[in-house]
Amino acid sequence: MDNTAPRALVVGMGIGGLATAMRLHEIGWEPVIVERAPERRAAGYFIGLFETGRATAKRMGILDAIGNRTDPTSITYDVERDGRRRPGMGYGDLPGGPRLILRGDIETALYDTVAPRTEIRYGTTPTALDEHPAGVDVTLHTTTGEDVAETTERFDLVIGADGLRSTVRRLAFGPDSRFMRPLHHIVAATTMKEPVPGYRPQDGVVLAEPGRSVWTFPFTDHQPGLLFNYRTDDEDAQFRRPPVESLRAAFGPEPTGPVLGHLLRQFEQADDYIFDSAHQIEMSTWHTGRIVLLGDAAWCLTLYSGMGASTAMAGADLLGTLLQRNPGNTPRALREWDQKLRPFMALQQKSARTEGLPTFVPQTRKDKVMRTAMQRVLANRTGKKVITAMMDKAFKEMSIDIAAV
Repeated sequence: MDNTAPRALVVGMGIGGLATAMRLHEIGWEPVIVERAPERRAAGYFIGLFETGRATAKRMGILDAIGNRTDPTSITYDVERDGRRRPGMGYGDLPGGPRLILRGDIETALYDTVAPRTEIRYGTTPTALDEHPAGVDVTLHTTTGEDVAETTERFDLVIGADGLRSTVRRLAFGPDSRFMRPLHHIVAATTMKEPVPGYRPQDGVVLAEPGRSVWTFPFTDHQPGLLFNYRTDDEDAQFRRPPVESLRAAFGPEPTGPVLGHLLRQFEQADDYIFDSAHQIEMSTWHTGRIVLLGDAAWCLTLYSGMGASTAMAGADLLGTLLQRNPGNTPRALREWDQKLRPFMALQQKSARTEGLPTFVPQTRKDKVMRTAMQRVLANRTGKKVITAMMDKAFKEMSIDIAAV
């Protein structure tokens, strides 16, 4: 290891953290990754990889390793509680042709490149950051089994890639309440063990009603993903009971019917799941002189954008490029990075709120009526081409290679 190489602490071993460590190593830095969890996470749930992410992954040399789980024979159906169904538009039918993959597909592709040449410490989290012109003194708390250790080390740069409720953000910028913008929706995701009765395993279903929806996401070689969404005026109340009880309350009091009933049982029987409130992060700056936030910790677009994984990789790729172009001047590199990304991320956040969210969850009865009318048009090949063409403009921003400079 080159003792003269700048040293960086990367907090969080998700997509953003691994991609950052990869780029830092490529430009001659010495990254150290710390991860709160005691071991690597499971494969995770459904994501769509649009062109912004594909262009970045290709430039980083991992696109082939990420793969593509999209099933070209899949049909997505819009369904009603009573079992009625009609062909609709699935996530893979959206303009831009997103690759349907698992979060773990990207993480594994990155990990296989990063792990052999990067120090990774599990069960470790920062508890204090002391920034000064020469670097950042970081106090690290590590738990290994029953053993607990605390050390202080100096780094030239600290990258907070530790998610929506970022520890680095709280330590360096302030409490979550200053930056978290609630969207007043709950998301619940898991992997199904059994397909919906009466449908092929490779088909998807969408049940969308005002203020609530449930989607399934089929893959070529993996059990389908399952996603519930619903609007709530009292997020805290949703966490005071078991998640499946909150889901049943949110989708009641009407009878569930065959499809929704099956999907609720699938969630109840799942080995693991995500149940969380949806927030975006809004900050006037994502960095200090030697501390920077990236990915969900900085801008959190939410799953309604379809761009979380893509922008995490793009942000990491661009960070490496600008650090390399500004040797010895980390503060200037961070300023240029922030200025380049900020307009793009603001556009993606707005799009997630105004277009992505209503796409996943009709917000009003009017939205529901319009959705039903659109599905009828989509039922024929010509109508589908027309609707896709109309949507192309809204999705063009998801094809910008923002990290190419």
